[in-house]
Amino acid sequence: MRLRNAAVAAFGALTLVLTIPASASAATGDFVYVYSGLNGSPQVGVLENPASGECITLPEVADPGASSPAHSPRNLTDSTAVVFTEPDCTGDHYSLRPGGRASERLLLRSVVFS
Repeated sequence: MRLRNAAVAAFGALTLVLTIPASASAATGDFVYVYSGLNGSPQVGVLENPASGECITLPEVADPGASSPAHSPRNLTDSTAVVFTEPDCTGDHYSLRPGGRASERLLLRSVVFS
């Protein structure tokens, strides 16, 4: 009888663990970048509390055939940001520490946070 009760308790605990959603990890703070608007004027893009460990293609510069890359990133988050020259976290990459910034020479289309 004790074995049966222990098995039921273990099954109940396992069911409870599986039904609790896992919390998403996010970098706290903003990631700021500059891109060219439709009329060619500089625009500022911001990712607020971006997800960690997930590639984020910057929506304003996602299509290399239709837009110039973004530039001048400022990593105001508490996580390291790795920026990429191409969409989908491909191409050349560069790391920006928390609080780090780069000049307009650093071009990017996607980013991932640690």
